[in-house]
Formats: sequence, structure tokens, C-alpha cells
Amino acid sequence: MEYIQAVKDDEDEGCVLCRIRDGEESGRVLARSELGYVVLNKYPFNPGHVMVVPNRHEGSFEAFADGELLGLQRLIRRSVSALREEMAPHGFNVGANIGRIAGAGMPDHLHWHVVPRWNGDTNFMPVIGQTRVVPELLEETAARLTPRFVDD
Repeated sequence: MEYIQAVKDDEDEGCVLCRIRDGEESGRVLARSELGYVVLNKYPFNPGHVMVVPNRHEGSFEAFADGELLGLQRLIRRSVSALREEMAPHGFNVGANIGRIAGAGMPDHLHWHVVPRWNGDTNFMPVIGQTRVVPELLEETAARLTPRFVDD
């Protein structure tokens, strides 16, 4: 919550999602389309936690045309499919945090989270230690998932 509620002054650095779109941190990008991309979350809730990000820098859900939303939903479906094939989760959380008050860490650039879930994937660490333990490095997750995102 401290991270979510903190007022961020990113004016000098620009938008991290636009920088990733433009080629920075490309090792975490799993797939690209004309309308957006899929990237491993740098601070994952679980192994395989990805974000589907529109190429267009826009924070308002209503600003996206139906065709754009359909294209982005296709990336979400592709993400669920790739994660299901590679990691065999028991379920998924899929959603967007729209606005800072709703938990958006980057409220000016809409994006969707796709989080694989397993029975028993929560434990005492978030409550007692105020931290999450993710049992796989991002590089390992990227190596596992990248082949699953090869163009259909």
C-alpha cells in the first residue's frame, strides 16, 4: 500500500510503459502487436504475472475505441493461453486498476494485469513480513514464457 499510495514524481523520467514500448527493458517483453505489448511485471504478485499494455499513452478507459480494446483483449487471451500452457495455474486474476485511488501505480497509461494463481499460493509472508516471496527470477520466467508467445 505504501508503494500504491505514494505520490510519484516521474516527470523527469517519463512513462516507464512508454520507455518499455520504445525498447528499454526489452528482455521482459514477451509479445508485441500493432496495438500493444505483453511484458513481465517487474514487481510480480506471482510468477508469470504479466501486463498487457496499449502502445498509446492514455489513462482513460473510455478513450480507447472498440477496435483497440478488441486487439488488447486478444493479447490478454494470448497471455492466459501461454501462461496456462507453460505454468499450469489453477486460475487467473485479470484486471485493470483505473486511477490512482483504485491502485494504479501508473494511472496515466492504462494496462491490464494477468496474474496466474495456484491453490495455496498465498502464505504468511505478506501478513507477517510485509513482503511477497516470488520463487522464480524474472529472467527465468521470461525464458520459459517467450516461446509460448511466438506468433500464432
